[in-house]
Amino acid sequence: MAKQLPDVGSGGAVPPPRRERIVLADITRRDTRSERTRAELAQQTQVGEALVRGLVRAQLALALRLSLVVAIGLGGLPWLFAIAPSLGRTTVAGVNLPWLLLGVASFPFLIAVGWAYVRLAERNEQDFTDLVQRPEQ
Repeated sequence: MAKQLPDVGSGGAVPPPRRERIVLADITRRDTRSERTRAELAQQTQVGEALVRGLVRAQLALALRLSLVVAIGLGGLPWLFAIAPSLGRTTVAGVNLPWLLLGVASFPFLIAVGWAYVRLAERNEQDFTDLVQRPEQ
């Protein structure tokens, strides 16, 4: 089928076809600082290594602090019972208090410390990610 052309000789002007703008991709100004930082991390430059070393130090400091809490919390119980022997002879529901504290109460304590570690470690990682992706100020 052939397309029929309008009759130009009849005095009517043919309007030009409407132009449409087609945008394939929006070009945005990229943040060169965050890209540079990510590239330094990926290429393991000295700056990238320093950033990662800072994250590792923060995670190590967190682990040491919480292990100190566990050592004092659980390791201090034998000292407490040695200093106050009458406390060690106390019974609750027919079970000695040291057995209850070390055998039962220690597990919720360790779970709470583990939960705190995961939460704080994720916060450290989020702070690191925010530092890497932070726009230049």
